[in-house]
Amino acid sequence: MSIGKKAAHKAEAVKGGVKKHVGRATGDRVLEAEGRGDQIKGNTKQAGAKIKDAFKH
Repeated sequence: MSIGKKAAHKAEAVKGGVKKHVGRATGDRVLEAEGRGDQIKGNTKQAGAKIKDAFKH
């Protein structure tokens, strides 16, 4: 997996975490849920990349 894709997955997870916290701080439940979803999606992609890399080596 390229470094660019790894960085994109990490950025997606971080962006989701920020959205989640901003939503929680402002009381915006929709934004919080979106952030949680983005964070989970980014973390899942990171885990998939780690598994792929493990089988390459």
